[in-house]
Amino acid sequence: MPALAAPLAELAAEVRPGARIMHFADESLLQDTIANDGPPPHVLRRLVSYAMYAKESGAGTLLVTCSSIGEAAERARPLAELPILRIDEPMAEEAVRAGDRIGVLATLATTLGPTTRLVRRAATRREVPREIVPHLCDGAFEALRGGDPARHDALVLEGFGRLARQVDVVVLAQASMAGIVTQADGGVPVLSSPRSGVAQLA
Repeated sequence: MPALAAPLAELAAEVRPGARIMHFADESLLQDTIANDGPPPHVLRRLVSYAMYAKESGAGTLLVTCSSIGEAAERARPLAELPILRIDEPMAEEAVRAGDRIGVLATLATTLGPTTRLVRRAATRREVPREIVPHLCDGAFEALRGGDPARHDALVLEGFGRLARQVDVVVLAQASMAGIVTQADGGVPVLSSPRSGVAQLA
């Protein structure tokens, strides 16, 4: 989401002082993914095109910050001439280290599935048994898009409260949910992707 550009740029400046940061904000990638219940082929093609443009513009790395298209970003890697990173991969690794029961909280079904699979793959790589408990905050994304951030936050916090009682750690599946970290007090660690994801650029 375009609203994330400024905070992510600040984090990137901390990690790579003086580096040139370029933003490509294309909400149609998410819209088309939602409409198709997953990234359609043309989303992959556009990601590859953005990677090519980034390379031609002098970029050394492309960081994909939308978890809904994270799996498309992985498929784009062998087709690109520069590294393509998912913002949520370090968070998934951290979650696997944090506890046996991992909650995944999302406001979009198109994000819940990919993030759940990402955490599951991280556990498989480490050869550790982990139970993953997904939870979708119904109506929260629609409230945010409809101009009601207070309702969005309330629904996310409600979902977080339910999930936190069942798990050892909660993963926030979308970078846009990171603000909940300062509001939620569920007695369990809460992981979000922005800081650890941007740290990959170091």
